[in-house]
Amino acid sequence: MAPAALDGAVVSFTGLARRRGSDGGVVEELRLDWRPGLTERSIQDIAEAAKARFDVGAVQVIHRCGNVLPGDVIVFAAAASPHRREAFLAADYLMDRLKSEAAFWKYERGPKGGRWIEPTEQDRATLARWSA
Repeated sequence: MAPAALDGAVVSFTGLARRRGSDGGVVEELRLDWRPGLTERSIQDIAEAAKARFDVGAVQVIHRCGNVLPGDVIVFAAAASPHRREAFLAADYLMDRLKSEAAFWKYERGPKGGRWIEPTEQDRATLARWSA
């Protein structure tokens, strides 16, 4: 992502794989299953929606797939804008949509076994604020 000459703010978010699952249990590994084409298109659609919704010159999303260990970088999202507020909003929007809508299937594995992860009620409530 190269900010345009008129962009005065760049906001970025780097997300790390958690050491604890939403149930409080230890996570030894997170697996992100994906489908070539489908997953990339879902991320691109989210990025394009952010560009259309906010006054941003550029957005960038990089998302890992496959096996990820706790503490590893899992996602990077950034937005460049003439003003900081729009850059912050666009980055926040990107992350809310990526967490709940990107075409990934998440599986946490820990000492007690594994389980598929779905968006939580809090994730859905956070996402709903953008539909207003």
